[in-house]
Amino acid sequence: QVHLVESGGGLVQAGGSLRLSCTASRLSMYGTGWFRQAPGKEREGVACVTSINGDTYYADSVKDRFTISDDKGKNTVYLEINNLKPEDTAVYYCAAAYGNSITTMRYHLPFDYFGQGTRVTVSS
Repeated sequence: QVHLVESGGGLVQAGGSLRLSCTASRLSMYGTGWFRQAPGKEREGVACVTSINGDTYYADSVKDRFTISDDKGKNTVYLEINNLKPEDTAVYYCAAAYGNSITTMRYHLPFDYFGQGTRVTVSS
C-alpha cells in the first residue's frame, strides 16, 4: 500500500508559477506521476518519473512548462509549473505505479495508487 498526499495548490494569476508536492508513505519500486482533471474533462496524465533511473516523461501539452522531480530521501515528488495558463486550472493528482511509470502513463495503463488531489486555479 502506498499513501500519497498532495499539497501546494492554490489560486494563481496567469503567467505565475507553482510547485506542487506529493509526499508518499514509500516509493521504493514505484514510479510516480502527476495527473490533472479539469472541470468537465477526463483525467489526463501530464508527467511522470521512474524510480529506476529518474527518466521523465511529459505530455506534449505541458512539455515546455512542467518539470517533475523527486527526492527519494524525503519520499517526495514535485511538479513545478511555470507560465501558468487558465487552461491549467484543474485538480492535480499524484499517483504511483509499480515498475516503469513511463510505460504505464504513455500507454494509458492504470496507476496503482492516487492521492486525494490538490486544486489549482489560474485566473486570467
